[in-house]
Amino acid sequence: MATNFAIMTSPAPRFPVTLTFPLPSAANDRSTIESNNVGTTPGMIIPFDPQTLLTRIVAGKSVREYQVDDAIFSQGDSADAVFYIQTGKVKLTVVSTSGKEAVIAYLPEKSFFGEGSIAGQQRRISTASALQPCTIVRIDRTVMLGLLNLEPEFSGQFLTHMLSRNVRMEADLVDHLFNSSEKRLARLLLMMANFGQDSKPTPAIEKISQETLAEMIGTTRSRVSFFLNRFRDLGFINYSCNGMRINSSLLSVVLHD
Repeated sequence: MATNFAIMTSPAPRFPVTLTFPLPSAANDRSTIESNNVGTTPGMIIPFDPQTLLTRIVAGKSVREYQVDDAIFSQGDSADAVFYIQTGKVKLTVVSTSGKEAVIAYLPEKSFFGEGSIAGQQRRISTASALQPCTIVRIDRTVMLGLLNLEPEFSGQFLTHMLSRNVRMEADLVDHLFNSSEKRLARLLLMMANFGQDSKPTPAIEKISQETLAEMIGTTRSRVSFFLNRFRDLGFINYSCNGMRINSSLLSVVLHD
């Protein structure tokens, strides 16, 4: 069910806000992670790789596959773990007591979410569901707290991740208040294709319904249909049997005043 309000991960209007999604760092938890120092040279700096950390956790971790619209956790569930997106994309939604639903975040691959569980949150205040087929890693709250307490490097990187999320959420609110639904849609499509992020753009995105896009930018399905047809006619996007191809020329919609 769609409402007239949604906050998406997009930069604020008229002044630059980065689209990047900094990743939290990883480090060894002495009680739950296997050592992996064989073959390293003393003094060698090993770049942070979330996947390396996750493969070394031997307790307090599980991996599960999710299909489109599957709930990873639901609003009101016990907050007892942090999650990591190995593959796929996830959205976070909130439902009010009157039944109105709003999309509050869109999370790309290699994102952590569910951090409220390590900040004293007892119950989930949002629902996380798969936007496309996902592989999700669940890390127990106690394991994550152990990493934060024992590994300064990991703690620093994770703090950077949290602060970046807060900055981006503020920019999302400004975007919703001041940008048109056309710009919000263009920005969402660019983000789904990884334009403006650290990782290489992936112009081809999987099929996603117009209703879902409408929920994510806070407008109606008919408006989304109108803008998508306009983008196609202008050569900004192309359709295929597998989904949609996003061309970099779509940036002109976001940058145009």
